[in-house]
Amino acid sequence: MNRVFNFSAGPSMLPLPVLEKAAAELIVYGDSGMSVMEMSHRSPDYEAIIADAEAMLRKLMNIPDNYKVLFLQGGASTQFAAVPLNLIGRTGKADYVVSGQFSGKAFKEAQKMGYDVVCAATSKEDNFDHIPTLTRDMFRPDASYVHICYNNTIYGTKYQDIPDTGDIPLVADMSSCILSEPVDVSRFGVIYAGAQKNMAPAGLTIVIVREDLLEYADPKMPTMLEWKTMAENGSMYNTPPCYTIYVAKLVYEWLLSIGGLPEMKKYNEKKAAVLYDYLDSQSYYLAPVKKESRSMMNVTFVTGDAELDKKFAKEAGAKGLKNLKGHRSVGGMRASIYNAMPHEGVEALVAFMKEFAANNPKA
Repeated sequence: MNRVFNFSAGPSMLPLPVLEKAAAELIVYGDSGMSVMEMSHRSPDYEAIIADAEAMLRKLMNIPDNYKVLFLQGGASTQFAAVPLNLIGRTGKADYVVSGQFSGKAFKEAQKMGYDVVCAATSKEDNFDHIPTLTRDMFRPDASYVHICYNNTIYGTKYQDIPDTGDIPLVADMSSCILSEPVDVSRFGVIYAGAQKNMAPAGLTIVIVREDLLEYADPKMPTMLEWKTMAENGSMYNTPPCYTIYVAKLVYEWLLSIGGLPEMKKYNEKKAAVLYDYLDSQSYYLAPVKKESRSMMNVTFVTGDAELDKKFAKEAGAKGLKNLKGHRSVGGMRASIYNAMPHEGVEALVAFMKEFAANNPKA
């Protein structure tokens, strides 16, 4: 078996033990006589799978009892519309912090609906190289919610502290950092995340919502986007993404087996330090993100020469370091080092970076 180091921002690497277990159970799951892909979502076997998945996620994240956990479809991008549709009824207003492309898309989606939404802060003028400094007085006291993107996949920035929004519910898109470290769920009104970056294949979206916030939906909203309906039906108002939920359960099992999120954080910090320490020790590559805003999950860097950047990505791929090309909107390189990326992968990347710099001197 010849597996590469896959630095893709998503869909991304899955832990090898998870893939091996999924492969072993692909044809027949337990004593069911069938694959999970063939099961009725109403069957006892599948009901046990989704119940176990929720219980494990609650344990991993220490999710309080007054929060609902929803397993949904449509990706995090669908939640850009679902968030205002479900919450705007509190006061009719919402505040957004735009710290990158996806928070910008979420803001524009809410604007499209004609709601009273404003951008409370942004780092756009600095090409999103940092997280804006936020204080409580920056948000309208009568806002229905404040929306942030906790980790910016494209630009490689992350909130190092949870913003203080007072009594205003804080809504966070955690797609590219969920399960990478412990987080105090009680500080948020809503957490949502596409699964394809750090917990499962594409096709599943997790929404964690405080129960009291299920009463403010726009009455004209599509039923499929209404969190209350999904909560009342145990995420099974319609057929859920069954197999992806099953793989997510295997990921949760794996995380619990290695000591949960505190241990995962230690591992991720060590991995990220290997790459950032090298970037800080030399001048061939530039890390454009301000140090106080750096992401553990997505590390961006450039040579300063677009042609050299292209050459880097191509040659790295030929050596089994795949998907290092930066997002098309920013260029350069991006190493997504999610939970499943082994320490050896980051060390191999740094070794190649040194080799490439030696072989390709800049003018």
